Amino acid sequence: MIELNYYLLLSALLFSLGVIGVLVRRNAIIIFMCIELMLNAINLSLVAFSAYLGNINGQIFVFLVMTVAAAEAAVGLAIIISLFRNKETVNIDEINILKW
Repeated sequence: MIELNYYLLLSALLFSLGVIGVLVRRNAIIIFMCIELMLNAINLSLVAFSAYLGNINGQIFVFLVMTVAAAEAAVGLAIIISLFRNKETVNIDEINILKW
């Protein structure tokens, strides 16, 4: 049986990698992938705690997080496709639609 500490360490590493990806990268698609990585790190820790405590509530909450992640991915990709059609780039620095 793998200890809870290893799951939490892996979850922390995945979450940190996602945060670094969001802060460093300027490509909108890679930023959304890093956000998905952070959500999956949270799911891993929820499932690990749920299994450790013998309670199913954490696993049920994972389904809610996965639903939000799927909706975020669908809406986010639709926005990226719309921006790419208008500006022909997915670089965050070059998109200035909200500026006056």
